[in-house]
Amino acid sequence: MESYLFPFDSLICMLLGISFTVGFTLLLVFIIVPAIFGVSFGIRRLYMKSLIKLFEVRIIAKEPVSLEQEIHEMRRGGAEPEFDMSDIFYFCRRGVESIVDDEVTKRFTAEELESWNLLTRSNYNFHHISTRLTALWGVGVLIRYGFLLPLRVTLAFTGVGLLVVLTSVVGLFPNGRMKNYLSDKVHLMCYRICVRSLTAIITYHDSENKPKNGGICVANHTSPIDVIILASDGCYAMVGQVHGGLMGVIQRAMVKACPHIWFERSEVKDRHLVAKRLSDHVADTSKLPILIFPEGTCINNTSVMMFKKGSFEIGSTVYPVAIKYDPRFGDAFWNSSKFGMVNYLLHMMSSWAIVCSVWYLPPMNRMEGEDAVQFANRVKAAIARKGGLADLLWDGGLKRGKVKEVFKEEQQKLYSKVLVGSSEDRSRS
Repeated sequence: MESYLFPFDSLICMLLGISFTVGFTLLLVFIIVPAIFGVSFGIRRLYMKSLIKLFEVRIIAKEPVSLEQEIHEMRRGGAEPEFDMSDIFYFCRRGVESIVDDEVTKRFTAEELESWNLLTRSNYNFHHISTRLTALWGVGVLIRYGFLLPLRVTLAFTGVGLLVVLTSVVGLFPNGRMKNYLSDKVHLMCYRICVRSLTAIITYHDSENKPKNGGICVANHTSPIDVIILASDGCYAMVGQVHGGLMGVIQRAMVKACPHIWFERSEVKDRHLVAKRLSDHVADTSKLPILIFPEGTCINNTSVMMFKKGSFEIGSTVYPVAIKYDPRFGDAFWNSSKFGMVNYLLHMMSSWAIVCSVWYLPPMNRMEGEDAVQFANRVKAAIARKGGLADLLWDGGLKRGKVKEVFKEEQQKLYSKVLVGSSEDRSRS
């Protein structure tokens, strides 16, 4: 019996070996080599055009429900058309909705779509209207979870693994031009592989304004993948808090090859220490530009919220960058209060694609007589205009905290001015 099974086992081993060889060859030819040289075969853009045609299938959104319909449903069709105590709940609910749906709160939820993109997580405002559409959704699930997700996970592990190994090797070289050159090439290659693991289709505009050494690159913040979106087109020195686990391993490997700026948890709140280390970095023009997201939290890519003034106090040249995602193919926004990092990455890798545009704006410097807050607001306004985003003055920290006392005091001062002004007017009359 064993003699009959032996040829079968050999056949399985041979097929597995061939499959591995073919898979590795395809990975090398279509992913790693193009990532090294920064070229693309256009497969992702062809894939994006195919998705656009697919989404043109007519999908009807839910019709808004009228007051009469909602009250009729609450009464379950049994009550007479007269005043009923239950009618009060309709107006209470609508009032609460109006309070909750303000210009701040809605920036921390997924952006609404005009038409359904066949992702289950975004169909809360749409419904299936035909068997054909349901079949398309089912085929999409098989493609995304059966083919795209395993491929993307493989690419992500490949990119992160190469980043850890190669930056550790580059770190063994003595400081100099050769080490800097190899570090740049390794970072670009690994980030480009990670970009391909998301099937990210990125369009970069105005590349002549790309950040230069000795400067600070500031951008609006939607997602943790903003880092690899920008770093796949240029090299940056990252700023962040020291982490443990896998992230800690990556940080320790990266800093061996490039002078990234990592802070201990106890140092993060020391503003003077943070400012000094940033100032020392930008003072050395041989070091890479620093990449900072001054909002301090992720916003849903419909607006830009208040920039923290710390990075604008240093006095260095600031290179603004606007990032705008196309939510039709996949929502890049990370709602950290709802999803953990693993769950979020699973959503990203099971989306159709990540499509975005990046605009490099001309460098900006602090003007004479301009304080850090005014400079930050001027940069923020420029990013908002370029990216087609709403420019809001609110602090993104409201996502998790209460309104700061300073905002309350400002409103109290304005109201007191109104009262003082009206009383003065009456006394004059």
